[in-house]
Amino acid sequence: MKKRLSTILLLVISILLVACNNNNKNEEIEIEDMIGRTVMVTPGSYNRVVCIGAGALRLYTYVGDVKLLAGVEDIENITLATRPKMFDGVARPYFIAFKNVFEKLPSCGVGGPQAQTAEAEKILSCNPDIVISEYEDVDKENALQEQLGIPVITVKYGSKGVFDENLKNSISLLGKIFNREQRATELNTFIAEAKADISNRTSTILDSEKKSVYICGLGNWGTTNHLQTAKNYEPFNVANIKNVCDDRLATNGVQAIEKEMFVSLGSEMDVIIIDAAAIKNILPLYKEDPTMFDTCKAWQEGEVYLQMAYNAYYTNIEIALINTYYNGLVVYPEKFADIEMTTLINEVTKMFLGKELADEILSYPNSFGGYQKIDTATFFK
Repeated sequence: MKKRLSTILLLVISILLVACNNNNKNEEIEIEDMIGRTVMVTPGSYNRVVCIGAGALRLYTYVGDVKLLAGVEDIENITLATRPKMFDGVARPYFIAFKNVFEKLPSCGVGGPQAQTAEAEKILSCNPDIVISEYEDVDKENALQEQLGIPVITVKYGSKGVFDENLKNSISLLGKIFNREQRATELNTFIAEAKADISNRTSTILDSEKKSVYICGLGNWGTTNHLQTAKNYEPFNVANIKNVCDDRLATNGVQAIEKEMFVSLGSEMDVIIIDAAAIKNILPLYKEDPTMFDTCKAWQEGEVYLQMAYNAYYTNIEIALINTYYNGLVVYPEKFADIEMTTLINEVTKMFLGKELADEILSYPNSFGGYQKIDTATFFK
């Protein structure tokens, strides 16, 4: 009898604890968003979500439930006759995964790189109860929140992309707001473990053994070419790859170099990696001047490779992670001999988006056939 009473008591306590936890989840709390604004939110209470600004919807799809979306920007809805179309030919995994959901939703604004302000009236027409934003202006975000009368939460990517603390914290913030903290932790752990895996594979390589690599085609989609490169390029840092530009450029980050510098660096380029975002601009340039790569050692020796475009309506985080593995595979093939790119793409997109998307990503027009060693004799013809 005592044993039975003890069992019943434990059951009652368990029920009470669950009830308390559930009540706590629906209590209003103060959070700080990614640009330092304090906002009152009620975790787990939101049923109608709108995402605005470059990359906000992408981050939400990584963590949140797309069934809660109440509207999307026109750029995300391919059924509209009038909309920004500059990214239609480039693979954006979140869009591929959920385009059938997006096309059924009303407009919360035009969106796209030219849209620098939120469209409050269109947002209100979607009747959201929370807005996830990537507009990083404190005053404008505060004004929008006051106008809408609902929480406006700003997320942020950061300059290091998939390996940036801002991204990690944005994922955690979304997990907290939508009661999906386990999911946020799972994703952040996956990224951290992948980063450690890449670094560990190459950690014992001596500086004297490293090839010099030139990365190009970085920056905004549609505006980049072979002269757009970066100093302190984070995927190279993670994979312990020697960046040919690091000793020649004064400032960090993505930037254009002069043609004269590109020519002078040519003899030091053991490997060239071109981001697919630059191909459509390089093609006409090469037709005008087929000698443009002649000073490049890597071009002459056939060590030119194509990585997928990772920057289209902000950073495709999963593509940036896949690219980092590919960079390591290209430069240190013996260290990444177990990596098969299609399998890797499917593994990563399954983690980020719940779907294996390799075939679709690689078949997009501006993927140009996918990850590959470029045949310099025919590719740009």
